[in-house]
Amino acid sequence: MGDELIQRFRAARRDRSLAVVEGFHALKHALRFGAAIVEAVAVEPERLERLAADLAPDLEGRLGDLAEPIDAETLARLVPLPPRTGVVAIARRPQVDLAAVLADPDPAPAILLERPSNMGNIGACVRVAAAGSAAALLSTGEHDPWHPAALRGAAGLHFALPVTSIESLPESDRPLIAVDPDGETLRPDELPPRSLLAFGTERHGLSEELLERADARLAIPMREGVSSLNLATSVAVTLFAQRL
Repeated sequence: MGDELIQRFRAARRDRSLAVVEGFHALKHALRFGAAIVEAVAVEPERLERLAADLAPDLEGRLGDLAEPIDAETLARLVPLPPRTGVVAIARRPQVDLAAVLADPDPAPAILLERPSNMGNIGACVRVAAAGSAAALLSTGEHDPWHPAALRGAAGLHFALPVTSIESLPESDRPLIAVDPDGETLRPDELPPRSLLAFGTERHGLSEELLERADARLAIPMREGVSSLNLATSVAVTLFAQRL
């Protein structure tokens, strides 16, 4: 079982139809938001029910038979950073209908990350977007927003909203709002419903192409001398400003 299991987890990390879920909190969120679990293993499967009783009572009774037992040495070979809770799983990624996401009439904003470079930041953005009830999180560039490191940073909240990579931003009727330090000062009452809130990298910001497409450019007010905010912090400030 050991070698075959390791090969399955290694293959899942490369498979864009699957997601590797690491740790109890990530598994908790995945299950809570309807993830289809393909396979789960744990060093102490019986411990999952105790964790559920303490941390996720809504999942009590669902975890006892979910995971197959493995030893700690095998767990250490399945993932680069074995979680302290001793559980990892493979889940199916939900399919995202981009056209339907963009056309959704609900007033919730969607988040666009243009060429993000740090997996941990991507995961933190997903976590913030889920907490803020964003309509979706879209990402351009070479990095897969479902990479296991991003999933770890999001604590499994990728399953709480549509998360997908796109090659380029298609046309839609959503107002495109560029969050840019040279824009007008961000005011919550100036953020239109159904906005697509676009964020660039901390070093380079948004591309000129996207800035030219934007319907408005808004800047997060900051203390003089502070040049930028962490990407996830910028998303949080803007997203929650719209909820005020």
